[in-house]
Amino acid sequence: MNLKLLGSALIVAGTALGAGMLAIPMVLAQFGLLWGTLMMLFIWSGTTYAALLLLEASIKAGGGLGMNTIARKTLGKGGQVVTNGLLYALLVCLLMAYIIGAGDLVKKMLSGLGIELTMMQCQIAFALIAGIVVSAGTAAVDKLNRALFAIMVVMLGLTLVSLVPTISVDNLLEASSDSKLDLIKTSSVLFTSFGFVVVIPSLVTYNEGVTHKQLRNMIIGGSCIPLVCYLLWLYAAMGNLSSEQMVTFANVSELIAALGANHSMINVVLSVFTGLALLTSFLGVAMALFDQNADAFKQNRAVTYVLTFIFPLMGALWAADQFLSVLGYAGIILVFLAIFVPMAMTIKVRKQQDNQDSVQGAGAECYQVGGGQLALAMSFLFGCFLLAAELV
Repeated sequence: MNLKLLGSALIVAGTALGAGMLAIPMVLAQFGLLWGTLMMLFIWSGTTYAALLLLEASIKAGGGLGMNTIARKTLGKGGQVVTNGLLYALLVCLLMAYIIGAGDLVKKMLSGLGIELTMMQCQIAFALIAGIVVSAGTAAVDKLNRALFAIMVVMLGLTLVSLVPTISVDNLLEASSDSKLDLIKTSSVLFTSFGFVVVIPSLVTYNEGVTHKQLRNMIIGGSCIPLVCYLLWLYAAMGNLSSEQMVTFANVSELIAALGANHSMINVVLSVFTGLALLTSFLGVAMALFDQNADAFKQNRAVTYVLTFIFPLMGALWAADQFLSVLGYAGIILVFLAIFVPMAMTIKVRKQQDNQDSVQGAGAECYQVGGGQLALAMSFLFGCFLLAAELV
């Protein structure tokens, strides 16, 4: 077994598995088991296909590159500027959110140990310490992420062991809403729950020398892990609470409290899971931004470390309120970055390859995502669907 590939698949999964997972039952429960599952599978398939398009573009552009260089080689200077702008906006916003959330968790944890620090001190400490791990390289992130992911799986397993025996089939089959427009609106939440595309260039670099088939399987396997986790958690929560109950919850804390009323350890287990999910997502996103800065600015690790974490940390410390109101637009940025940009890159590199083959004759076989023009057209429509869902 190739542990680097396994670790890379877990980085894909860990980047996707954020604390937003806990909100999924509140979003989908009202539509019942069938429609909730179908919507989840639809979003997963479209997102995974787009991730494979980015993999193809990365390989054909030369491999071992960051998004900055891939964009320049495939889309030219204009495309490079647009891609970098979208990528920086998304990654900085996400890191700000993770630093704010992690600072709150660290403060509560230290308070339980009798150590009192301010929120600002907790946020700075988290960003600096976690940033050191990221700056140590993808290998360090890989090893830490494996350990964290193993604990997350145990936490999820404990949750399911508690909830599965008390699942009600009637609750699973119940649907309090048949509004397809409301169902479509949920796609924005689900789409951001599969937001792992940003780590692909870093993982292609990290796994230099492996076959294209192995890279493809790494992405598909890594995306399947959060899909299974999301569905299991959705079924367990839906089976224990009615859809009428879940639509009344204002936040995730109320959902956890309702589940914990009959299962005493749920509160602790899900709190640990939430913290680890946030940390693994932070590591994946920070790794993507670190490698992007290394590729764009060509500086040493110390300078890249400062460039990577100074702006998200400043935003988390001084602009948290303003940021939270803007965070809703991150989904729109992600649609362009995760769907339309990889599609444009792939169309360009396929055209370049066709031109080379017509002049030089067919060369060595290179990785290409299946589906042809029809799949590309479907991916474009998928992106348009997500934009409509964000704006509706």
